[in-house]
Amino acid sequence: MPVWQSIYEELKSDNFEIISVAQDTGGEAAAGSIFDDANVSYTSIIDVNHHISALYNLVNVPSGIWIDEEGKIVRLNEGTYAKTHFNGQFGTDDYVPIVRDWVAKGAESEYVWDREKVRSSIFQRTPDAERAQPAFRLGTYYFTADNDTKAEQYWTMAQELDPTSWNYLRQDLQYEEGGSAGPQWQARREQIESAGGVYYAPLEIDAVDADN
Repeated sequence: MPVWQSIYEELKSDNFEIISVAQDTGGEAAAGSIFDDANVSYTSIIDVNHHISALYNLVNVPSGIWIDEEGKIVRLNEGTYAKTHFNGQFGTDDYVPIVRDWVAKGAESEYVWDREKVRSSIFQRTPDAERAQPAFRLGTYYFTADNDTKAEQYWTMAQELDPTSWNYLRQDLQYEEGGSAGPQWQARREQIESAGGVYYAPLEIDAVDADN
């Protein structure tokens, strides 16, 4: 968040906006301090039902969506850290330079995807995965009603219906021992990666000079 705030301050005069949406059923109590501590001045929203993830078929956070001045999506579904974290375990220093390039060049940026590339990069939901979102929202309803048993029932159902979603898993684990990045999350990640899968889809960019 503090890094994105500095990028926003750098680029906001060039018609650049950030809308940051925390996917957290715990609401303001759980996620508000993250924005407050970073002292962000860009638009920040807390999405208790993971509605944004459902709209754009996002399966992990942080994920980014580039939307141009005409409201068209020109890039999406990538792990969009502003820099590397935890000694290189997460993120990349290559993402912010391509954002700068897009802001400077608009549709002429080589990092803007064409319509077919955008379409092919949208995660495709199975019929079961379509049912996962309403199941997750039922879990959220029961969570806010302090019915943890029912919340766990529907959150588990959502994960079973859509096992590709890290958002469902991490939200569930947030309120269990170990938290959203604890042993259960680590075990799931190792299982996926050992089978040839990825936690974040790799950025499809060439290495760029961070000073550009």
